[in-house]
Amino acid sequence: MKEARLHPKALVIGSGIAGIAAAIRLAVRGFEVEVFEANSYPGGKLSEFQLQGYRFDAGPSLFTLPEQVDELFKLAGKNPEDYFSYQKLEDICHYFWEDGTRITAFADQEKFATEVEKNLGEPRTNIHKALASSAYMYDHLAPLFLHSSLHQFSTWTNREALNSYLKMGRLGIFSTMHKANSKLFSNPKLVQLFNRYATYNGSDPYQTPATLNIIPHLEFNRGAYFPKKGMHDITLSLVRLAESIGVKFHLNTKVEEIVVENKKAVGIRVNGQLIVGDLVVNNMDMVNAYKTLLKNQKQPKKLLNQPKSSSALIFYWGIKKDFPELGLHNIFFSDDYKSEFDAIFKKGTIYADPTIYINISSVLKSDDAPAGGMNWFTMINVPNNQGQDWDHLIGEARKNMLAKIHRILGVNVEPLIEVEDFLDPRTIESRTSSAQGALYGNSSNNRFAAFLRHANYSSDIKNLFFCGGSVHPGGGIPLSLLSAKIMTEFVGR
Repeated sequence: MKEARLHPKALVIGSGIAGIAAAIRLAVRGFEVEVFEANSYPGGKLSEFQLQGYRFDAGPSLFTLPEQVDELFKLAGKNPEDYFSYQKLEDICHYFWEDGTRITAFADQEKFATEVEKNLGEPRTNIHKALASSAYMYDHLAPLFLHSSLHQFSTWTNREALNSYLKMGRLGIFSTMHKANSKLFSNPKLVQLFNRYATYNGSDPYQTPATLNIIPHLEFNRGAYFPKKGMHDITLSLVRLAESIGVKFHLNTKVEEIVVENKKAVGIRVNGQLIVGDLVVNNMDMVNAYKTLLKNQKQPKKLLNQPKSSSALIFYWGIKKDFPELGLHNIFFSDDYKSEFDAIFKKGTIYADPTIYINISSVLKSDDAPAGGMNWFTMINVPNNQGQDWDHLIGEARKNMLAKIHRILGVNVEPLIEVEDFLDPRTIESRTSSAQGALYGNSSNNRFAAFLRHANYSSDIKNLFFCGGSVHPGGGIPLSLLSAKIMTEFVGR
């Protein structure tokens, strides 16, 4: 006999940021919500760890659209400031090239334009034009591609969509990011700087459509931020919120199957036992979910076989020295960006001169490192896992990264490394169930990529929903949060 319940029950698989957000939204709507997480900690990629006095945010390091987090607190009738605090960055990123050129990307657009004109000889008006174009794209594309389901006919026939159809040329549909940026800027270094935004969803700027030029709008026009307690505080604060409104988290609890009867999700199987629910939300990577939890169900082969995004190789270094020229976000550019992306996406290997991203949260949160030290989250973009000899590639990449940092900073940092750990595509896959260790699910290296993501609901199985970076609208913190929002709108339809 089916147990009697006062409230409908929702079962969420995975406690990534989207899974937590989905749990909060469903609890607010009156569901009894339980979240099942295979790891011993919540957050998925948005986690942390400590090594001998150094604290590291393990995954995402950039925080934009903080209102998406604040909205969850407000939905629950809470004051966001009682749970979570953050600050707006005055300088967004520090850029370095091997010829000695250095640029600080200031949040103040006029100040950034002055910096670019002074150091690169690029007319300041070009910065204003580029960021105005980015804002234009966002205003016309975000309602369609980020805030709505692309899998509903009504999305394509509303007034905003019809208005956007007339502007497809200006929205970058028919060009690549690199071609568009080469027309906007005269200095190749500035083209490279704006091409970098393709990596925000694991793409190649020489292949991905110019629509991705909406991303600079988030940083420069909307603002980049830093959680005052570190990125992991996004996870911790939302878990506290979820628990305060009745959500139950089950850690170290691996789901074995989504149970389907008569084309309807009726629960999940854990340790051989059936847990019944009125709906199931999958926050696990879509590809691995179909291969494991839904292996007996119809497979969306076209989506499952799509090329995957890039992955990452991250070294977590505790550095026993302070570098005042470095900020929270730092980029050491490759001298041949095209060859770097060809290596990643066409050859499936790591380029010998990779672009290096260094995130140092101790710049703003001093207790993340011992006095006089810094916690370096040192990352390069790498291909997803296709069975490469990763041990060899990682060893070579480490040497090349250290040599490049030495050339640019003029300091050999290897003797300064006090503690060290690393994360590669294999461990990203094993810890987060991300297919092939891809950070953002399916690749966005063609103009139809937005349409090649799984919907936020199942069209074949009733009461089965999807959220997270591997489904619509995409990866990264803001889009993952939006996926939970879009998903919840289909519940009860």
